[in-house]
Amino acid sequence: MSKTYVEPVHAGEFLLSEGAGKISREVIELAPGDALVAGQVLGQLTVSGQFTPYSPEAEDGSETAKCILFASVASSDVVRRGRAVVRLAEVSEALLTGLDPDGEKALAAQFIIVR
Repeated sequence: MSKTYVEPVHAGEFLLSEGAGKISREVIELAPGDALVAGQVLGQLTVSGQFTPYSPEAEDGSETAKCILFASVASSDVVRRGRAVVRLAEVSEALLTGLDPDGEKALAAQFIIVR
């Protein structure tokens, strides 16, 4: 019997190019919640300033795509630390999670270009 395995997106695998010297990345605080995979599009909560998955229907700040999670993080009941691509990058659309046309436009405003 054969088994099929689906390999998750690896840290930074979605990056096609980024600014020199890792200028594209920042350390961020992630709101408590479910595990997130590398390539997750993130929005920023207005009240806390923490990042959470981009949600176009929300009204808490996360309705605007701000950045992309660089590496996967485990679920947690407390604030987590992570790294994100926040500017000056080209990324692969096929490897992003949670992207829609409005999110793509919002990322372009951060100079993150989806290919």
